[in-house]
Amino acid sequence: MAAKAEIAGQAAKTPTDIEHEELISGSEAIAHAVSLADVDVITAYPIRPYDTVMQYVAKMIANGDFDCEFIVAESEHSQFEIVKHASAVGARVFCGSSGVGWMYAFEALTVTPALRIPMVAMVGNRALDDPGAFGVEHNDALAVRDLGWMLIWVDNAQEALDTALIAYRVAENRKVFLPCAICTDGAFLTHSQYSVKVPSKAQVDRFLPPYKRDDLLLHPDNPITIAPQVNEDWVMEIRKQNDEAMKRAKGVIAEAYREFKEVFGRDYTNSMFIEEYMTDDAEIVLLGMGTISMPARVTVRKLREQGKKIGFVRLKWLRPFPTEELRKSLARFKAVGVIDRDYSFGSPSDGGVVFNEVRAALYPLAKRPLMSGFIAGLGGREVTIENITQMVEMLEKSVQIGKAEPETHWIGVRE
Repeated sequence: MAAKAEIAGQAAKTPTDIEHEELISGSEAIAHAVSLADVDVITAYPIRPYDTVMQYVAKMIANGDFDCEFIVAESEHSQFEIVKHASAVGARVFCGSSGVGWMYAFEALTVTPALRIPMVAMVGNRALDDPGAFGVEHNDALAVRDLGWMLIWVDNAQEALDTALIAYRVAENRKVFLPCAICTDGAFLTHSQYSVKVPSKAQVDRFLPPYKRDDLLLHPDNPITIAPQVNEDWVMEIRKQNDEAMKRAKGVIAEAYREFKEVFGRDYTNSMFIEEYMTDDAEIVLLGMGTISMPARVTVRKLREQGKKIGFVRLKWLRPFPTEELRKSLARFKAVGVIDRDYSFGSPSDGGVVFNEVRAALYPLAKRPLMSGFIAGLGGREVTIENITQMVEMLEKSVQIGKAEPETHWIGVRE
């Protein structure tokens, strides 16, 4: 019966509604998304691992599969300035960078949220030089976490494509009008191939409306001021407007995921902000972002075979931060270990960014799990099954003695 229903459902679809499957990398998945979204202006400046996106976009344009203004700028700073202004005059835009390139664009990145520019960008997460390193770390994207950028980490190419479409839907909603960065782990996701269902243009058109600025359009026929000089007179009010927009973003994100399910059939509604893996009867869980989920899930399965009640929680959206979702999820466990692919030198407990964010979110709870932070995989080093097993053993010890001591551990550091 189920097979017949599936066949009937396929028959009811028009040819333009049917997805096709491709073996592509995370970067190529993002390129497909911006093409399907009819992005008007794309700027580029080569820095790996992000540059694979601009290469795929250039190939699509050369082959006649995509029509947009593709501008190769002379620096990362200029490319973000170009799309910032293009968005203000009504163009749907895309840009991106990695590591120190993202930092070089920081002046533009700082003002983009304050100007309420709904830019979508990709960060191919990469270590910040020096010493020279091209492997994944999250400190590049995390640098804008307090400035009004929405931030989401994805862990596979399918999610990268789908999230890019959702990001445009959310960012361009007038209730939000904030930029969104899609964070993709360098090499592990940007360059690794996955089997991806690529939607049809007709599906995307039903899901993603045209970008409209209406009365906020910068145009000679609509005399408005963008980026006025206000000094101390209005800065507080502008900051508060951004704060309210970020608060509204959570509801808009939830709505976008529900409508995405209706159009495309892929259901993220139970894992919009966090995704749980084998947590139903877990006593100890690990939490992390991005492709750390892959070795974590494998380790959880292996430890489950040994009778250990271990689970994994993947944090997807860091901004807006899913405070209530995390409280509801994590309060029921005995111990939580947060894996950071970043560092925050001198922070509370000398922990990573995510560890301290999650711990702060849980602080008001009457019943809190023991919490430990694990800094691992910096510079693109693999986080292995052995590494994660070691983390679990440390958490088990914390449960036995009733406290996390020390609170932060660096995993896999050579003596």
